[in-house]
Amino acid sequence: MANGAHWIAGAAVTDGETFANAPVSGTPGQYPAGTPALINQAVQAAEAAFGAFAATSRAERAALLDAIADEIEARAEPLTAIAMAESGLPEARLQGERGRTTGQLRLFARHIEAGDYLDRRHDEALPDRAPLPRPDLRLMQRPIGPVAVFGASNFPLAFSVAGGDTASALAAGCPVVVKGHPAHPGTSAIVAEAISAAVAAKGLPGGVFSMVQDGGVAVGKALVEHPLITAVGFTGSLRGGRALFDLCAAREVPIPFYGELGSINPMFLLPNAVAARGKAIAQGWAGSLTMGAGQFCTNPGVAVVIDGPDADALVSEAVAALGGVSAQVMLTEGIASAFREGSRRMASEAEVLTGAECAGREATPWLLQVTGTEWATTPSLAHEVFGPLGIVVRVKDAEEMAAVASGLAGQLTATLHIDEADHPQAARLMPVLERKAGRILVNGYPTGVEVAEAMVHGGPYPATTNFGATSVGTMAIRRWLRPVCYQNVPDALLPADLT
Repeated sequence: MANGAHWIAGAAVTDGETFANAPVSGTPGQYPAGTPALINQAVQAAEAAFGAFAATSRAERAALLDAIADEIEARAEPLTAIAMAESGLPEARLQGERGRTTGQLRLFARHIEAGDYLDRRHDEALPDRAPLPRPDLRLMQRPIGPVAVFGASNFPLAFSVAGGDTASALAAGCPVVVKGHPAHPGTSAIVAEAISAAVAAKGLPGGVFSMVQDGGVAVGKALVEHPLITAVGFTGSLRGGRALFDLCAAREVPIPFYGELGSINPMFLLPNAVAARGKAIAQGWAGSLTMGAGQFCTNPGVAVVIDGPDADALVSEAVAALGGVSAQVMLTEGIASAFREGSRRMASEAEVLTGAECAGREATPWLLQVTGTEWATTPSLAHEVFGPLGIVVRVKDAEEMAAVASGLAGQLTATLHIDEADHPQAARLMPVLERKAGRILVNGYPTGVEVAEAMVHGGPYPATTNFGATSVGTMAIRRWLRPVCYQNVPDALLPADLT
């Protein structure tokens, strides 16, 4: 294995300038820096491979996805070791994330074997129809071309080089070019080698997959602006994602940008549930809020509750639960710095119930509190702070709670904590939340995103840039396909899946 290499069309590339990673433990390593020239080489190879890869059978692509999963598992020990050093995440978390990564590859394999995703339709010809005959019409989803994927910082495996974007694009029949994340170049290189090995073992063109390590803004810009790239998948910050989205829209031929950009994932705590089990809700919230140092895109950052003694008890329990959470290592120095800055800003705008600033790469949880009026008149309170920070919004009544829901921007998730007696108020909130979030939960916490057929991990802007898409679950494959109608086309010329 060529440690830290770019992997371009099946070949390890280590030439050129280097950059250092910043591990939590161990000595920093030097990794080859990406360049626009390497991006062009990778994209050209992807375009050259597209015709042959798009023509592969569903069984062949399923076999590739299974082989990638096998190759990743074969590298489990070194992969976990370097991911722990680079990310600061514990071994158990990374083992679980590796299982999620290989599991979603295998899920896509089974999904495409079934063939339902093709959405095949057939209107038979009606030559004798009056006043005009109807032609024979067939429809099927077809792959769009080379896809760009940006590795994410918070999931070095499941949302990175072999994550859901890559898995779904390969399942669709689209070659993939990944730009590795600078926070975990060693992890990225091992996974890229695994994918490249699977591509070679299945006798597919090397250009089916490439990974270019980070090289600054110019590398990302070169990737999204390359005229042969047909769509982009991204998980990251609102600022970075919006910049890439704008580049995609400004191209001579605009392309879709599927960006997951951020969410505060509000919870609405209804009165009967709070009265019956407020302390348990508070404890569950504290656990979800601080899981993984709060570095989940579905971290429940806001709890809306009707003011009163039951709310007092819930808040007191949340403060106590969060007070028992020790400092945790964050994924990068940049994320830790941004969390400190965001916490300071929020603390200047809300009552601080608990929280203390940490130095370096660590963070402890913060809990703040505002009234419904303060929430409505301070829009910056609704901006995501990536990390273990929560806000309690104490509203006067059900009317003000509904107003908070109506004023939300787009979210990945929205949660209701209810008992049966709360159903009338919940029924009023449901149609509002359906317009605000991609996933609605009842009596749970949103930090577990199941990889499954029915999962939606998306939502209205700014949660994502395309409210009709998901980055988790089998419907994710639809991002890399487009419908083609075949009118009076002889069977001999139709795609195999249509005959």
